[in-house]
Amino acid sequence: MAVLSPPPSPTRAPSRARPAPARPSPPGGAQPHRDRPSSGTARAPGTAPVRLTAPDGPRRPRRDVFVDAVRALATLSVLTVHWLMADATWDGEHLRIGNALAHGAGWTVTWVLQVLALLFFAAGASAAYGLRRGPDGGRSSGPAGAGRVVARPSVLGDLAAGARLAGRRVPRLLRPVGVFVGAWVVAIGVLLAAGLPGDAVRSLATLAPQLLWFLAVYLGLVVLTPLLRRALHAAGWWTVGALAAAPLAVEALRFGAGLERLALVDVVLVWAVPYAIGLLYADARSGTRVVRRGRMVPVAVLPRPLVLVGVGLAAAALAALLVVVGPYPVSLIGMPGDAMSNLGPPTAPVVLHAVALVALALAARGPLVRWADGRGRAVVASLARRSMTVYLWHLTAMIVVVGTVLVVLGQQLPAPGSADWWASRPVWFGAFALVLLGISRVVGRFEDARPVRRAARRQRVGSGIE
Repeated sequence: MAVLSPPPSPTRAPSRARPAPARPSPPGGAQPHRDRPSSGTARAPGTAPVRLTAPDGPRRPRRDVFVDAVRALATLSVLTVHWLMADATWDGEHLRIGNALAHGAGWTVTWVLQVLALLFFAAGASAAYGLRRGPDGGRSSGPAGAGRVVARPSVLGDLAAGARLAGRRVPRLLRPVGVFVGAWVVAIGVLLAAGLPGDAVRSLATLAPQLLWFLAVYLGLVVLTPLLRRALHAAGWWTVGALAAAPLAVEALRFGAGLERLALVDVVLVWAVPYAIGLLYADARSGTRVVRRGRMVPVAVLPRPLVLVGVGLAAAALAALLVVVGPYPVSLIGMPGDAMSNLGPPTAPVVLHAVALVALALAARGPLVRWADGRGRAVVASLARRSMTVYLWHLTAMIVVVGTVLVVLGQQLPAPGSADWWASRPVWFGAFALVLLGISRVVGRFEDARPVRRAARRQRVGSGIE
């Protein structure tokens, strides 16, 4: 089942490179001809000198709206695919939960809307941007104007840096997750006290909270972020290729040698591929430079759109071929009646589908940026503020609406795929969205950081109050 990404770190686009030593920047790091100088005078031939004033402080780097747009569209896709799944029956004693996409050609929807890869890509890019100026992102060295040269610590140092990075993420996750878990504990007690059968309550209690598995994978990748960057800085796109090949090798051992449990490592290996592409994308956009074979070179060069389209189409075609000739089901999410799931654990078609999605998204970067800067600005900003809330509560909103119709109103849902089912989708989606909006108004504040409190504490410390 697809899920959403946790709340991202602020996604900052790369700053302009510093000027070369022969033309040093004025105080404050501003650039001639691009940024306003921070101090000094400027004089054109034949004119009187003009005094230039200094800005109040360093300019904040612009957010990478492409990453925000990818995250927003992927979030909407996840909501759509989950809400399309709504299918349940209730006879007064037994609750049966199905999947509406298991009927007819519903599986085709999963090839379009199963977009976990884009969410991991956005998470990786956000992590890299967050590390650019952080103490664990490596230190900058080399001449000005050469880009950012990263000197990496040891492997153990990378692991320690990853642990510190994850430690900084955990507090921001604990508050909204704690509220979510606490609310469901209370809800379970209320449902049992209201007389709902234990089997029905158990089914509901395992449906929405199952999304929490994603947080473990996300934090695991955060811990591995410095190590992944080390490998990416050493070999660039070759590292991405090796990461993509690793799950394919696991699949060969899984089905060729019968090592079924080995497939569990693909839970990390598969999603490490789009995550690593996000890391490499952000470092490439930031102008990061590394030393390879004694030469200082860019960490990576982003392929041209036509190349990315070719890679995306080829990866998608290969994923489809594996489904046709291999043991894999046609749906990219788990379906009732399938002998196995393509997501639990993720399979070879999923990693190829992930490469296809990310490649095509990168190819469409220009249009996505224009959309996010224009008509899509409000959508992108809203989802950026409430990504964790939407992630945690969108299934709960669906359960509330479906449960009210089945249990309280005593009505049955339309047959999946029927004319009534399709005609009623806007009504159902509207109800789901209204409930989710109401929940977000109540619990969304727990996702917010508390900069005011921290700023106030820093002020008290600085003034000697604490």
